[in-house]
Amino acid sequence: MRSTPEGVAPLQQPFEEVFGQVILEPDRPEPDFVIGPHGKAAAKRFNVYRNNVTHSLVTALAEIFPATALILGERNFRMIARDFLRANPPRSRLVFEYGHGLPDHLAAFEPIRHLAYLPDVARLERAWLDAYHAADQAPLWPGEISAIPPEALAKTRFTPHPAMRLVRSDYAIHTIFVAHRGGPMPHRIDAGVAENVLVTRPALQVEVRRVEPSQAVFLLALGDGAPLQEAVEWAAKGDPCFDLAAAIGLLIESGAFSACQPATHDED
Repeated sequence: MRSTPEGVAPLQQPFEEVFGQVILEPDRPEPDFVIGPHGKAAAKRFNVYRNNVTHSLVTALAEIFPATALILGERNFRMIARDFLRANPPRSRLVFEYGHGLPDHLAAFEPIRHLAYLPDVARLERAWLDAYHAADQAPLWPGEISAIPPEALAKTRFTPHPAMRLVRSDYAIHTIFVAHRGGPMPHRIDAGVAENVLVTRPALQVEVRRVEPSQAVFLLALGDGAPLQEAVEWAAKGDPCFDLAAAIGLLIESGAFSACQPATHDED
């Protein structure tokens, strides 16, 4: 084992690291360097601050995932949120960037395993917020597509809009999302109906719409850089009746893409 050279103080954990480790753990004592006025103990002051930090982060998660919080109920959500933040402290100073790992945390939380749809509802809520904060960019103008020569369309590639997100699920996440975020509440929701949801922000308002499975495959393929013809082939594999005209209309009307690039001579 290496020893510290004589006269050199051993390395200590940075202040921020030590402070961050205990601030979210209610059972851990305050660090030695936390003192009150005149060098007195500051346990009560520190615990008040610790409680405020926890409360603020839990409240932020409830605002990021309002439908998830409503479904769970305030008490259950706050309990799960506290458990999540202790295992996943914030890595950014921007509060809206927090909580990306909550859907996976929900999926692994055994007491709510019967709410199998809930992690995907949370993923959709996270996608909504990410779309809201995405970079501004003008959506694809229809004239850009019509200007491409017909013989070049097959190999044309599309650039996703920064706000475009697509969430696919085995559950009725769009119906549940809308019903629990101010939309109409159906008399009955069949949570077992698979739904694919496209999230976009063509202007200043986030739009959330349910799309057909083949349309989701088509948009995902384009978003991954596949040329138009290849994306059509992927969509048609699962749906021989895939409607390309309707899919192109969705692509334009939703603002899911911001540009298109015809094939170069090297790709011909």
